[in-house]
Amino acid sequence: MADPSVFELRKFVAPEIVYGNGARLLAGRFASIFQAETVLVVTDQGVISSGITADVLQSLEEAGIRYSVFSDVQPNPRAESVMEGALIYKENHCTGIIAVGGGSPIDCAKGIGIVSSNNRHILEFEGVDKVEIPAPPLICIPTTSGSSADVSQFAIISDQDRKVKIAIISKTLVPDVALIDPATLLTLDRDLTLHTVLDALTHAVEAYVSNAHSSITDIHALEAIRLIWSYLPLVMKEPANLEFRAYTMLASMHAGLAFSNASLGAVHAMAHSLGGFLDLPHGMCNALLLPSVIHYNYPGAAERYDTIGRLMGIDMTGSSGEARMSSLLSGLSDFYKTVGFSGTLSGVGVQKSHLADLTEKAIVDACMVTNPRRIEREDLLRIYESAL
Repeated sequence: MADPSVFELRKFVAPEIVYGNGARLLAGRFASIFQAETVLVVTDQGVISSGITADVLQSLEEAGIRYSVFSDVQPNPRAESVMEGALIYKENHCTGIIAVGGGSPIDCAKGIGIVSSNNRHILEFEGVDKVEIPAPPLICIPTTSGSSADVSQFAIISDQDRKVKIAIISKTLVPDVALIDPATLLTLDRDLTLHTVLDALTHAVEAYVSNAHSSITDIHALEAIRLIWSYLPLVMKEPANLEFRAYTMLASMHAGLAFSNASLGAVHAMAHSLGGFLDLPHGMCNALLLPSVIHYNYPGAAERYDTIGRLMGIDMTGSSGEARMSSLLSGLSDFYKTVGFSGTLSGVGVQKSHLADLTEKAIVDACMVTNPRRIEREDLLRIYESAL
């Protein structure tokens, strides 16, 4: 019997992608193609210290492109940083943006772009398809194998007043070019490596079970899961092995193409609420919440979770759904132990008194719309409680 998903009408958006060693050095060439006389380079102090930003600036200089550097970007980029960057973009008469870094600089750069073209505050774009005027040309050079912001139509910005991370989703946020260079990963420390790749794993799992998945996104999601399951343990043992790192970068790209087009689910909605409240690493939040959300969601997408389990090499031959779900969660727990991840929400500072507020913010997150099983406030509260 044919899979009905192959006939469903679906849209797929993606940037132009250049993948491979040395891709970061093409920044000047692509800026020239866009006829950008002056660009704003958005990065952060950690990426500057690694020397990667300097490589990009040299490429711009060799191409005769003027630039200004904006590096006041915090982890979990804040609305205030976006607005500051947009002011610098305008003051320097920039005509393009290059983002160099992980999800924080890239999301900040996306925000700067749409603020510059629409002349509105970044928080006004929260939600889906709220951006009316496309941003200036955007070239992204990712330095982590996790956020996938370089290939997605998402931007996540922290609202410090409300203590929440908002999701902005629009095809106008898809970068024009992603220069994906695995060599940039060699500068990452252990925790950043672990959290970002587990972020990519969550992207892929949520995209595959999303109620907006398609036959196209399925291919990318499953390949991302396979690569992460195979190579993250090897990367944690041999962090200087560029081949192993390259496979995690490839996984991040596949996961990004999947979730950008299939969207996400309750894990990300809850992680945005949690990360905004306590200013925690996004990948850590996802990894802490993923098992509890799988436990809740499994009845709503059992066949898809079973496919994920089999791809991971887990014995999914249980006679009941409950048994297969237990096998999947046990396999995920073993994987966490293998790569050195552990923790609970209480261990990162979450108290039971916080859960009602976290729930209220998560329930209205745009990612909740594509969760495979309907979730009410009471359900969310119980999922948070189970992760304590």
